[in-house]
Amino acid sequence: MGINKHEEFDAMLTSVPVGTKSLKDYEGIVDAEVIEKARQLGKALNGVKILNLSSTAFGGGVAELLYTLIPLMKDVGIDAHWQVIPGSEDFFTVTKLFHNALQGMDLMTTPEMIETYLNQNEENSNLFSGDYDIVMVHDPQPAAMISYLEEKGKKNGKWIWRCHIDLTAARPSVWEFLKPYLELYDAAVFTMTQYIKEGFDIPKIAIVPPTIDPLSPKNMDIDIRTIESILERYNIDKDRPIVTQVSRFDPWKDPLGVIDAYRIAKEEIPGLQLLMIASMATDDPEGWHYYEKTSRHAGGDPDIHLLSNLEGVGNLEVNAFQRASRVVVQKSTREGFGLVVAEALWKERPVIGGDVGGIPLQVINGKDGYLVNSSRDCGLKLIQLLNNPEMAHEMGVFGKEHVRKNFLSPRQLVDYMELFSYLYEPVY
Repeated sequence: MGINKHEEFDAMLTSVPVGTKSLKDYEGIVDAEVIEKARQLGKALNGVKILNLSSTAFGGGVAELLYTLIPLMKDVGIDAHWQVIPGSEDFFTVTKLFHNALQGMDLMTTPEMIETYLNQNEENSNLFSGDYDIVMVHDPQPAAMISYLEEKGKKNGKWIWRCHIDLTAARPSVWEFLKPYLELYDAAVFTMTQYIKEGFDIPKIAIVPPTIDPLSPKNMDIDIRTIESILERYNIDKDRPIVTQVSRFDPWKDPLGVIDAYRIAKEEIPGLQLLMIASMATDDPEGWHYYEKTSRHAGGDPDIHLLSNLEGVGNLEVNAFQRASRVVVQKSTREGFGLVVAEALWKERPVIGGDVGGIPLQVINGKDGYLVNSSRDCGLKLIQLLNNPEMAHEMGVFGKEHVRKNFLSPRQLVDYMELFSYLYEPVY
């Protein structure tokens, strides 16, 4: 439901509480120069007020990143905040369609879609309050708020649009609609240079691949007894090989293709089990439809386990499932980055991933896993890795070091702070 016009100025965007983290705890995990650089930048940015604005506080990679990065920003002296926007079911349905179109799916935009999107952004702009030095807006859902704030004279500070999406095949109908709003920003952040659309006119662009938190419950070390206890709770046989994909139920994650690959591998490895782990998010109505579609494709196979937060699967459980797996799959057909790839590699598990988007930044083909373009290729590579545990282990060791050097949270903290330093103009 929309905001009641008589109440809109009394309400506010929802603030997200975050815990505390210390950069010191990452000493000995990431290289010392990364820690030192973060501290130096923190001194220069001490007291700078920064707001992160997103569409949901759980259920996706954006939220996961912010739960780590905001406490780390606070730890180095930045006055960091996070708020989420409200939205109707119609609004989130439209923004998911926009998301799919930006990743290449055909979409005929209608005046009703545009009206739904803009009306919610205008209403959300009425909820915006506070003076910030920098505002970072994540993905398309809140992207048009800036235009209404400018109209009302309520925009202050520098604004950054953070794109987490693979835009290489973006449909012109949606991109051209959003582009004028995005060009109101002072800067944009993309995961890869390939995602920057030709003709996108904005003062500053930064390339910042996402990262994982090695100390979070999803990635921290856990003992074998904890792993086995979690497997037992979900009726998964610890003595038979396990393959896992952790993703939303979403056409771009190709869950049907993952099941097809599993069936190819199972012909040679009859005891194989497949875990498909998802988080059902509030801003993804399509997830329910695709869950049902995936369930039908699984056909009642007792060795295919479709699990989500609705069955109590949280970060600790995902950690256990990934560590229990011989191989982890991320068979995406579009992927902005794919945090779950770095998560699995950090746990020394080889990854078979789609040769798309940000996955090749993480999976070095033949070194820490394989890049594939079909279910058949994925199934054959599964057989190869499952039948060669020593090779799989060597790939996992390589992958962990690759992630340690490139994809842990303090590095992204530094990248963001360098951009903040570039944009920030202190008032004396």
